[in-house]
Amino acid sequence: MATKITPRKTKQPVKKEPSSFMNKLFRFLFKSFLWFLGISLFLVVFFKFVPVVFTPLMVIRAIENKVAGKEVYFNHDWEPIEKISTNLQKAVIASEDGTFLKHNGFDIKAMQKAYKSNERGRRIKGGSTISQQTAKNVFLWQGRSYFRKGLEAYFTVLIEIIWGKERIMEVYLNSIEMGDGIYGAQAATEYWYRKDAASLTPIQAAGIAAILPNPRKFKATSSSSYINNRKSKIVRVMRSVGEIKY
Repeated sequence: MATKITPRKTKQPVKKEPSSFMNKLFRFLFKSFLWFLGISLFLVVFFKFVPVVFTPLMVIRAIENKVAGKEVYFNHDWEPIEKISTNLQKAVIASEDGTFLKHNGFDIKAMQKAYKSNERGRRIKGGSTISQQTAKNVFLWQGRSYFRKGLEAYFTVLIEIIWGKERIMEVYLNSIEMGDGIYGAQAATEYWYRKDAASLTPIQAAGIAAILPNPRKFKATSSSSYINNRKSKIVRVMRSVGEIKY
């Protein structure tokens, strides 16, 4: 009797299902996050030792003036903090961030005050510390979105840990806008007073600090009554700052 021989079935290779869109997206976002962490840490460590030659705001202002058909004027001279008058250091603390030497990057009371005022539909100054302003000026763009504020908080923590107060003040005084196309203490002192940043008097330092809320609108010399009142107030507060110990 003949036996029927059935052909042996070969195992078909198991087909792997293609990765889902969500898996690919997750991997992309995770890799992007790691790259962001690495690059941001590198930049913060790099600028702990290297002068900040330009900032995003400087580039944005130049583009704005170019588009508007205005003259693109740019003046920025980096000076070490030893060559910047302590009067100016006291003036910006007095006007911008009275608890700079004490806080860890954030003034919670000022932030709460600003939040409550915004709820009532009013705007006040005082929510951002010098550390936050420095983080924004050096690493980010201008804006009020929650995303940018989140990045600002992240960079603020990094510079507080890695830079320390003295370096933060040094970068702040060398990078902030102090006039139309004027950036940093040395350029501002030359522009407003025709002298160097090391020789600023208390009232001259207060003049520069007084215009920081809107340095393209206000003038440190031949000032309006509003700015003159701010100068007087800043000078009074400067006396209570005392010796600066970073």
